Amino acid sequence: MDRYVVRTPEDLGRAIAEIRKLQHLTQAQLAEQGAMSRDSLAHLERGRQGRSIELLLRLLRRLGATVTITVGDRDGAA
Repeated sequence: MDRYVVRTPEDLGRAIAEIRKLQHLTQAQLAEQGAMSRDSLAHLERGRQGRSIELLLRLLRRLGATVTITVGDRDGAA
């Protein structure tokens, strides 16, 4: 089981890219599954997907909360 602590948009992007690669998916394949363009996914993976994510993470830090992504089985079990 892999865990990724997300503190910045860049952390989130790295986590998405690493998980995508572990699951042997291309950006195009994941983008299609997520109903988004490959360019949008590429921006997200580089941590440049917009101010909303940055603001959300900042609010969570102010509240003393962290975001952790846990990757388990693909059937949804962690």
